[in-house]
Amino acid sequence: MRKVKTGPKKAAWAVMAATLLLAGCGGGGIMNRDRPDEFAVARSQPLVIPPDFSLTPPKAGDPTPQATDARTQALDALFGGPAPRSRGEQSMLTAAGSDRAALGARSIAGDPNTNVVDKGAVTQTIVNAPVGPGRDATASTPQAGGAPAPAPAPTTPPK
Repeated sequence: MRKVKTGPKKAAWAVMAATLLLAGCGGGGIMNRDRPDEFAVARSQPLVIPPDFSLTPPKAGDPTPQATDARTQALDALFGGPAPRSRGEQSMLTAAGSDRAALGARSIAGDPNTNVVDKGAVTQTIVNAPVGPGRDATASTPQAGGAPAPAPAPTTPPK
């Protein structure tokens, strides 16, 4: 192992650099620095809600303002409640038979036990239209036996 010789000039430079670095840490001693006093904490007054003089106490026998359920309140807040219907809209609904409509008709429309009318082959063709990228699309129509029909071979259009 080789020893590194340090000359008096290098030692003097090292002492001066150390003195300059440590001089930045000084500031008059440990007791003379600015810091918050942890024992000088003051308690603030609690918040007070001012009284609302426009509110009146409820009268005996009046319904409570919270008589509606939360769901109704949320729908009223979102959509503004039911809007009055115009005479034209009311006459159209009456002509369409809105008084004879079953409640919850939208809920039972997707039920598998709901009877539907067979619209014929045209509707089946539209519903079973090919899905895919253009002329290479294929479709299969379920047959009476339960197995899908074979897909037709793609054809190229005449040029």
